[in-house]
Amino acid sequence: MTYCKHTYLWMALDPVHIGTGGYRLGRVDNSIAREPGTNLPKIPGTSLSGAARSYAAMRYEKPNCAGQGKHCGEKDCPICYTFGSLVVKDEGKTKAYAGTINIFDAQILFFPVHSMAGPVWVTSLYRLGLHKTLKIDIPELPSDKIALGSGIDAPEGHLNLGWLLLKSNGQTLELDGVPPEWADTTEWEAVKDRVVLVSDKLFGQIVNDNLEVRTSVSIDPMTGAAEEGALFTYEAMPRSTFLVGDLVQDDFRADDFQIIDTTAKENKLAKVPWKKPLDVAGAGFEMIEYLGVGGMGTRGFGRMRIVGKPLEEAF
Repeated sequence: MTYCKHTYLWMALDPVHIGTGGYRLGRVDNSIAREPGTNLPKIPGTSLSGAARSYAAMRYEKPNCAGQGKHCGEKDCPICYTFGSLVVKDEGKTKAYAGTINIFDAQILFFPVHSMAGPVWVTSLYRLGLHKTLKIDIPELPSDKIALGSGIDAPEGHLNLGWLLLKSNGQTLELDGVPPEWADTTEWEAVKDRVVLVSDKLFGQIVNDNLEVRTSVSIDPMTGAAEEGALFTYEAMPRSTFLVGDLVQDDFRADDFQIIDTTAKENKLAKVPWKKPLDVAGAGFEMIEYLGVGGMGTRGFGRMRIVGKPLEEAF
């Protein structure tokens, strides 16, 4: 199977901060990565790829192949084969080998917002259509109306999404075509009846107005107190945000190299075979639930759990 796509559904267990690399003038000092066209937060594929490579290298006991340094480049190395390698030849020249997977950005599917009816998860028609997995029968909404899930009790059809008060269109939101790989999970069961559909025009405003913003300060090591002028703020996607993203296998080296099944190979950390590059990337993704992705990891940020199993599509 040379070409294959896995679609992952993620749920944030902690706030997720993917920084933009410096201070900016605006609502916060340290902002997070966003789509230029929509201004919506996302998790770049580069962040996911770096975390997946590092964690997969840990699991397959290949730590030297995790970073940007010199890699082993061996044909039976799951890390080099999957994520690419930079090998130094005998004559001192370096040779680069491209990886056999493409990791794309993870984009918001359901965004948690507080309301008078308790926590709800906001989405839009465009968000639901990103990966063509979820379908609804409700036509496009006007900007001042929302559609509510069956588990939301809105007094007189009005519901606040953060500071914004909106009126229901009177229709009950039903999500159809949910893949069984996702539907039979506790995460999906918890939110499926508490989804709110808003217009695409309002979705970005609701998301950006309800991001988590934290304030930190540097500590003076001499006094143990806050350092003067060292206060800074940063934002993050809140806990229980649902994101969806694609992982595509492009195994162009399949005819030249035979991947070795390591099922029987002694491997204390991995205990997972790799019959294809998707197995290796998936093994790295699984560790994000424990070690996180992005910045502020030592401050309790970054963990995400894979919901159910990835959807597989061969082509």
